[in-house]
Amino acid sequence: MMYLDEERVRAVLNYPALIDAMETALSAFSSGRIRHPVRSIVTIEPDARFLGIMPAAGDDVMGVKLVAFYPANEGSPYPTHNGTIVLMETHTGVPIAAMDGRLITEMRTAAVSAAVTKWLMPDGARTLALLGSGVQAQAHLEALSHVARFDQIRVWSRTPEHAARFAETNGARAMDAESAVRGADVVVVATSSRQPVLRGAWLKPGAHVNAVGANRSEWRELDDDAMRNTLVVDSREAMLEESGDVIGSGATIYCEAGELFNGSVPPPPRSATTVFKSGGLAVEDLYAAKLVVDEYARRAPA
Repeated sequence: MMYLDEERVRAVLNYPALIDAMETALSAFSSGRIRHPVRSIVTIEPDARFLGIMPAAGDDVMGVKLVAFYPANEGSPYPTHNGTIVLMETHTGVPIAAMDGRLITEMRTAAVSAAVTKWLMPDGARTLALLGSGVQAQAHLEALSHVARFDQIRVWSRTPEHAARFAETNGARAMDAESAVRGADVVVVATSSRQPVLRGAWLKPGAHVNAVGANRSEWRELDDDAMRNTLVVDSREAMLEESGDVIGSGATIYCEAGELFNGSVPPPPRSATTVFKSGGLAVEDLYAAKLVVDEYARRAPA
C-alpha cells in the first residue's frame, strides 16, 4: 500500500478534473449507488477538538476518511482540519493507498461549490463576494475561476488585517460584509462563525450562495431570510442532522446537488436566488483520492 503525502497529492490534483469528479461522485451518491452513513463525530473537547470518521463504499470506490477538526487551532501555525484518507479495492477490501487528506478536503470542498455554481449562478455572473479570507476563501476563488469569469472580487473578514492581506494578494477589494454582498452575483460564506454573518436582506434577486462553514448542528453562518431561498444541499440526511443553518431555520430543501447532476430534479430557473449548503461527504474525498491514485498509475513506467 502506498502513502502519498500532501506534496505528492498536490502534484497531480487539479481543479478541472476534480470538478468533473465531484459531479460524478454526487450523482452516484444521490442515485443511491453509494453506501454512505452519516459521519460519526467524537467530541474530544466542546468547541475546540473533534474527531470525525467518514466511510463510504460503492461499485468503483471504497474507503474511509479520518478527520481531526480543531477550531482551537484558528490563528495558530496549525490547520483547523487535518485528515487521512484510506482507499481500498472495493471487491476485496485490500488497501490500495493512504494519503494526507488536508489538501483533498480543501480542494474538493471548493470543487463541489464550483460544480454547483456552474448549474445555479445567474447568467452573466461577474461579481464574487467572499465572506471569510482563509483557506476556503482562497480555494473557492481558484475553483470558481474555472466556471465563471469575475470582473470584481470583494472580501470581508472578521479580522480586517486578514481581509486586507487577501485583497492585496488576489486583486480583490476588502470591505464590510454588507457592502461585499450587495449586488454580488455569487457569494461564498466560509467562516468559523457560530452566528450568522450573511443576511438574506443583502442578497440581490438571482444571486447564488455557497455556504461551507457552520458544520455543527448548533452553529449558524446564514440567517433565516437567507435560508428561505431555493436550498440545495449535498446530503439531505446529513444536513438534517449536522447543519445548524438547515436545522435552526427549518428551511425546505429543494434537492441534493447530485439530483441536479444526474437529471432526476430539474434545476431552478437562473433568476432564482439559490443557496448551496455543503457539509462535505466521504464520497467526495474518495473520488478525489481515486483521481490521485489513478493519475499516479497512469504516470508509472510500463
